[in-house]
Amino acid sequence: MIQIYDSYSGEKKPLNKEPGEELKIYVCGPTVYDHPHLGHGRSAVAFDLIRRFFIYSGYRVTYVSNYTDIDDKMIDRAEKEGISVSELAEKIIPEYEKDYDLLGIQTPDHSPRATEKKYIEEMISLIQKLDKKGHTYALADGIYFDISSFPDYGKLSHQKLEELMAGSRVEERTDKKNHQDFVLWKLKKEGEPFLASPWGDGRPGWHIECSAMSKVLLGETFDIHGGGLDLKFPHHEGEIAQSSGASGKALAHFWMHNGFVTVDKEKMSKSLGNFFTLKDVFKKFHPRVVRFFLISTHYRSPIEFSEELLEQAKSTLKSLDEFYLKNRDGSKEVDEELLKSFAERMNNDFDAAGAFSKIFEWMKTNPSNVQSTLERINQVLQILPTHFSLTAEQEKLIKEREEARSTKDWTKSDDLREQLADQGIEIEDTPEGPFAKPKL
Repeated sequence: MIQIYDSYSGEKKPLNKEPGEELKIYVCGPTVYDHPHLGHGRSAVAFDLIRRFFIYSGYRVTYVSNYTDIDDKMIDRAEKEGISVSELAEKIIPEYEKDYDLLGIQTPDHSPRATEKKYIEEMISLIQKLDKKGHTYALADGIYFDISSFPDYGKLSHQKLEELMAGSRVEERTDKKNHQDFVLWKLKKEGEPFLASPWGDGRPGWHIECSAMSKVLLGETFDIHGGGLDLKFPHHEGEIAQSSGASGKALAHFWMHNGFVTVDKEKMSKSLGNFFTLKDVFKKFHPRVVRFFLISTHYRSPIEFSEELLEQAKSTLKSLDEFYLKNRDGSKEVDEELLKSFAERMNNDFDAAGAFSKIFEWMKTNPSNVQSTLERINQVLQILPTHFSLTAEQEKLIKEREEARSTKDWTKSDDLREQLADQGIEIEDTPEGPFAKPKL
C-alpha cells in the first residue's frame, strides 16, 4: 500500500486506491517570464518520479501541469523586451519543454495555459458562484475573495484564520476587509493586456487560474495536488478557498509539496538573485547527473546546491553507469527481491534515497539478471543510459585508437579519444581492453 505524506493533515495516509484505478494529479507549473532555474527543475523532477512510480505500480495516471501565461511579472518582462505577453509565453514555454525533456521528464497529459478561452470561461463561472455564496466583494481595481467568509482558510498552511485576518501591516493597502484577501479578477490598467469579463476588462488572479484549469481537466475533486513548498501559502490556500467555497467539496484528497533548492541555506529564487538556470547547470553537468542529484534526496527535504555535491552525484552515477553497461547480458529475468525492496522504499512516501541505498547494496552482491532488473527500475528513475550504443564509425575510431596505442602513437591516440569525447563517448582503458561509456 502506497503511503503519502499529506500536507493538509500533516501525516502520512494510505492512497486507498488499487492498481488499475485512475489517479488524477495536478501540479502547479511555472509563470513563464524567464528561463527555468534549478528550483523549477527540482519540482518537475520530483513529481515526474512520483508519476512514473504510480504508472510502474499499475495505476492509470492523468497528469496535469499548467503554465501561467499572464501576470504582473510577465507584463513587466514583455514591456522591457518590447514584445507582447503572448509572444513572451511563446518564446519561454519551448525553453521549459526543452530543458524538462533533457531531465527525462515525461510530457504531461495536459499542459493548460491560463489564458485559453475555456479556462477563462471557467474562471468567470467560478467567481460568479463565489459571488452568489457571499465570498466576494468589489474594490476599485477588481473583485476580491473575503477570507473571513471561508472558516477553513489557513488549514493547509496550519495558520489560524483570526491571525490571518488581524490588522494590516504598514505596507499593506487598507481598503481590503482583511490584508490576506486576494484578487479574483484584476481590472486592467492603461496599456495592459486584458480579457473581457462581466466586471470589466482585466485578467484573472493567480489563484483562480489553477482552480479553473484543474476543474475543467480533472473535476471538482481529484486525487493529488502538488507543487513547490513556496506555493503552499498563499497560492494553494487560495485555491482551496475558491474551489471548495464554490463547490462545497474538497479540492484534492492529498496535498504534496517538494522542498526547496537552497544556496547557503537560503531558498533559491529569482527575487534573491541566487538562482542558476537549468541551461547554466547543463553547461557543466550532464542532465542525467542533475536528475540523479535531484532525486537522491527525499522530495520533501531541502537540497543544498553546490558544484561539489553535483560532482559527487556525477561520480556515483558513473559507477552506476559502468555497473549497468558491464552487465548488459540480455537477461530477461528480474531479481524479484530487489524489485520488492525498491517498491517497499518507494511505497513509503516515494523514498527514492532509501531505494538507491538498496540498489547500491545489491550491486555489491555480484547479482545476476542485472540488465533486466535495472531497466525495470529505470522506468521510474530515468537515470541509466539504457539506449547507449556505438555507431559503426565510433567502433572504427576505437579500433584505430587501439592500433595507435599499440604502436605508442600517443598523439593520435589522444586525438581519437578527443574525437570520441566530442561525440559523447568516454573511453576507459581496462586490462580487458577499451570500455566505452557515455560521457558525463
